[in-house]
Amino acid sequence: MSEYWLRIRLESDTTFGRGDGVAGLVDAEVQHDEHGLPYLGGRTIKGLLGAECADITFALGEADTVKGQHWKNVEKRLFGDTGSMLNGEAVLLVGPARLPEDLRAAIAHDIKTEKLNRADVLETLTALRKQTAMDASGAPRKETLRTMRVIIRGTEFFATLDFTETPSDDVLALLAASVKALRRAGSGRNRGVGHIKAELLDANHQPITDRLFDHFRKAVAP
Repeated sequence: MSEYWLRIRLESDTTFGRGDGVAGLVDAEVQHDEHGLPYLGGRTIKGLLGAECADITFALGEADTVKGQHWKNVEKRLFGDTGSMLNGEAVLLVGPARLPEDLRAAIAHDIKTEKLNRADVLETLTALRKQTAMDASGAPRKETLRTMRVIIRGTEFFATLDFTETPSDDVLALLAASVKALRRAGSGRNRGVGHIKAELLDANHQPITDRLFDHFRKAVAP
C-alpha cells in the first residue's frame, strides 16, 4: 500500500486530452480507460509537478543563492535532473490519477453484467463543449469551431505517490510546495477550463499538505 497519495479535485470542467478526437463527434477527446473512465497519466502529473517545482526553486535562487542551490539539489533528487543521465535517479514515482477505487469496481461490475457500456460511462462523467477562435474585432473566425469533451467539475481523482527510498523532510516539504502551486491541468487550461485543487494525503487518505509545507515555509524564511 502506498504511503502517500495525490488527490486532484476538478474546480472547473477539465480535459485530460489524449491527443486526438473522434471523427464527426469531438475534436479533443479525454483520456479514458477500457471502461470509459477518465484518468490522467502519471508521467503527465509528474511533469506538471516538476514544472511547478522548477518555478519555486528558480524564485528561491533569485532571492538567496545558497538556499536556492540547496533546494535545487532537493528538486533534482525528487524529480531527477532533466536532460541528463541522472534523470533516472528521481526518487518520486507517480501513478495515474484515477477515480475512486470503489466507484471503478462498481462500474467494472456493471459493464461485465452488461448493465452499462463504455459509452454510457464516458457520457455520464463528461460533457461536450464547443469553442471558437475570435478575430481582432471579437467576431468568431470561420472554420474554427471545435468540440472538446470535458470532465465535469467536482470530480476527484487519486494517484499513488511512491518513493524509491525513504524521503527526507526536505523532499516531502518541496513536494508539498509543488502540490500547493499546482492549480491547472489538462488541455485548454488557459481558456477557462482545467482549474484544479491538488492535495497530498497519507496512507489513510488524510490531508497532510499543510503540515509538510510548514517545514518548507520555515526553511526558506529569511
